[in-house]
Amino acid sequence: MDGICTLANDRVYEQLVALLNSIEAIYGEAMPVCVYPYDDNTTKIAEEIARRPNVQLYDNKDSIARWDEFACEIWDAHPTAQEHWQNIGSTKYHRVGTHRRFCAFDGPFNRFIYMDADTLLMSQLEHIFAQLNHHEWVVYDFQYTDLSHVYNIHSPKLTKVFSQNRLEKEIFCSGFYGSKKGIFDAEKQKYLLEKLRQGEAHILYDMAPDQTILNYMVMRSEISSYNFATELPKNERTGCCVTSPHFEVRDNTLYDKGNKLTYIHYIGLSSQLFTRVCAGENIDFPYRDIFLHYRYLHEPEKRPEFTTKAVAYNAPPSLTTRVLKKIGLAS
Repeated sequence: MDGICTLANDRVYEQLVALLNSIEAIYGEAMPVCVYPYDDNTTKIAEEIARRPNVQLYDNKDSIARWDEFACEIWDAHPTAQEHWQNIGSTKYHRVGTHRRFCAFDGPFNRFIYMDADTLLMSQLEHIFAQLNHHEWVVYDFQYTDLSHVYNIHSPKLTKVFSQNRLEKEIFCSGFYGSKKGIFDAEKQKYLLEKLRQGEAHILYDMAPDQTILNYMVMRSEISSYNFATELPKNERTGCCVTSPHFEVRDNTLYDKGNKLTYIHYIGLSSQLFTRVCAGENIDFPYRDIFLHYRYLHEPEKRPEFTTKAVAYNAPPSLTTRVLKKIGLAS
């Protein structure tokens, strides 16, 4: 069985609803969806999921525990990550819940497409599933242009583990990918942990913990991968990130030079931003109307009506706010 999966908790409730609605707008209830819990904070999303017959909240506690343990063992092998995280005020294991997307490798779907909760589906996914007939891993993004958010580019071991040619072509973003159940079984996990404990953990980039591990898992296992962003003709490729200002809006769908996007990723925007906008704050951000359309697809009467002047999401704080922060009266 094919399906779509994502990772969420109540902090990303607004985004999860928008994502589920965008999937439903294209597939109706025909596309099954599995939501992996980031943590135990799932009361609101569980209520939402219960209303949707094609959506399930993953509850295999043994699977979750195994992948939690796997992620922690990886970071236990890293020479500096835990000290770094604690120095910046994080915990021993930084954003450990992000690794629970790995549960898809023993989840309900034989073939699946993972989408971050801060994405929206813009078109059908048959081209992604079709490539899974030929490859174990399928992506569609331009992360290969920025190695620094995938691996530790200062590690002298990096080019000893992977050739420069592979590092320039094979890396990907962990926000959207297609893969298959069972490709990282217990034996493969053991092999990867052995390599990491032998010193290869040094190449991992600790501020994108799930992304660096996924890239390492795929590349170190030498499984077959395919990236539409490098394989499609240039005139057919589309972007996917909210940071691209040139997308055209037509009927609540985004187009890039006439080509319909597969998905839009609101990467880099805080979940709090979406929560505040849905609560009525008039904060503007790229492609906000697209997000609001899908968030309130089934309840347009609840869509916020803004009466104040819009403030840009990245606007500098006002003088008053800066003064209050300085004297400790604002966060």
